[in-house]
Amino acid sequence: MRKLPMVALVSAALLAGCGEKEVALETNVDKMSYGIGMSMARSVTGQPIEINADAMIAGLQDVLNEKEARLDENTIREAFAAVREEQMAKQQVESEAVLKEGETYLAETAKKEGVKPTDSGLLYEVLVEGKGDKPAATDTVEVHYQGTLIDGSVFDSSIERGTPAKFPVNRVIPGWTEALQMMKVGGKWRLHIPAELAYGAQSPSPKIPANSVLVFEVELLSIEKS
Repeated sequence: MRKLPMVALVSAALLAGCGEKEVALETNVDKMSYGIGMSMARSVTGQPIEINADAMIAGLQDVLNEKEARLDENTIREAFAAVREEQMAKQQVESEAVLKEGETYLAETAKKEGVKPTDSGLLYEVLVEGKGDKPAATDTVEVHYQGTLIDGSVFDSSIERGTPAKFPVNRVIPGWTEALQMMKVGGKWRLHIPAELAYGAQSPSPKIPANSVLVFEVELLSIEKS
């Protein structure tokens, strides 16, 4: 078997989702090729850009079928640059909106009973006081936590996973590092963390928009002294 027909199965797999014939996934080559198609799709869908699936498949088909390209490389480079600029401008607008929403949220939350501020701008609520020791910055802690955006959507949760997290106090976002050193073992706090004490303008995940205020419920389970 030549290499080209093997790779061409990727195109067939993509076309199957567009109403074309079903693709056999029986041999190891079939399964591997399907995996390549999945990997290609994931690499695209994981990016914050708009994709024209029909145009993408047309480009894939033209290369696999050794047809002449419909666009020259310069045109494609210019399109990439234009889309990148448009996306950056859109992200800037969205980021500024998230920042303003976060500022409003923090201002309103600071007025609520039981919410305490720190000099850094961190807001916290003591849900359970705790009775044990407090960790130092260089200690390792075990915690259960749940993280949400200000709209309540969960982006991370050790509670949902059913397994506590373990990490050095000084190896997490600044808001966590500060709060953990004030907590006692057995304590449970709700943290309202400003963007500058979280991830700032750099989003670590599609679930967390840039400049997001993050809300965590954190329970300090144990400390390993350094």
